[in-house]
Amino acid sequence: MIKSYIFELNQTFMKTSLYCLSFLFLIVFYPAQAQYTETINNNRPGASQGAFSVGKKVLQFESGIAFGKEKHELLKTETGVFGIDYAIRYGFWKEELEVSLIGAFQSNSVTDNRGAISTKYTERNFRSNTLGVKYLFYDPYKKMILDGPNLYNWKANNKFQWKDFIPAISFYAGANFDFAENPFTPEPESSISPKFVISTQNNWKGGFVFVTNIVIDRITTDTPSYGYVLTLTHTLTNWFSIFIENQGFKSDFYADQIFRGGAAALINENFHVDASIVANVKDTPSLLYGRIGMAYRFDMHGEDEYIEEKGKAGKKLKKERIEAGMEDGAKKKRKRKKKKKKNSGFENDIDSSINR
Repeated sequence: MIKSYIFELNQTFMKTSLYCLSFLFLIVFYPAQAQYTETINNNRPGASQGAFSVGKKVLQFESGIAFGKEKHELLKTETGVFGIDYAIRYGFWKEELEVSLIGAFQSNSVTDNRGAISTKYTERNFRSNTLGVKYLFYDPYKKMILDGPNLYNWKANNKFQWKDFIPAISFYAGANFDFAENPFTPEPESSISPKFVISTQNNWKGGFVFVTNIVIDRITTDTPSYGYVLTLTHTLTNWFSIFIENQGFKSDFYADQIFRGGAAALINENFHVDASIVANVKDTPSLLYGRIGMAYRFDMHGEDEYIEEKGKAGKKLKKERIEAGMEDGAKKKRKRKKKKKKNSGFENDIDSSINR
């Protein structure tokens, strides 16, 4: 009865995931603004994925090492841990779209204290290898940029507003590639399984960024995993920031609540370094890691591109961009408006209408 229910639940999640994936490939045909930033945009040093992509024609590498220990009270084991995590991200086709390879390798030196004489052994394998795509399908900050600041009211530009709660939203779909006889994954044989992430991101005034992830992982296997990540980052200066993070996940294979905290520094617009501490609150096992890492991008991004629509809709969008000063026609239009203000009388009105 229980197995039948789990099977039906998995089937439901698979159908839902396929609908979401279909929706992802449909929405990439809609035009949107660029997501490229002047400084590197990366997911380190936390474990969450931000909503924004790296930008079109940007190739980015993110990596770090972790070292620490785990202690399992029930199994009476003590483990020295060394890990390497990595991500390769590339923005292509549209500004909002990126493809990525995200993974981690771990080596454990385990001491088993259950017997009269302690035994030692080593475990090493990939914790994860996931190839996927992410697409930003809603960005509330585009309109804010087009509207521009209120030039007459400083307080209006800096006070909290309810619309600040509206986040940017992206959808990630990927495939896990797991190897056989891997102590860090639930399946005994090699397998390929899906992973889906919904990411939201709020960029608040005062240098605060809040990211949330809802994660559905390995739902086609016997041990699906469900989880979340909450990350709050605060920029203290133009080059230095701190963060705190909580990650929770649950499956029949492993469940935990993990907390992270640390800092990151911007060396230049393309290079970032970071350091953090990872810990949990349970003892099956307890864990404490230190992490250091970096991120570097190869910036081949050109000018921001706009996909033109045809007909009345296209003309309307072009007119809005000209008025916002985003195209060459804006300068001419401003000159015409200025001339119109200076002119007066019937004859000048006729001249203005001719120049319009």
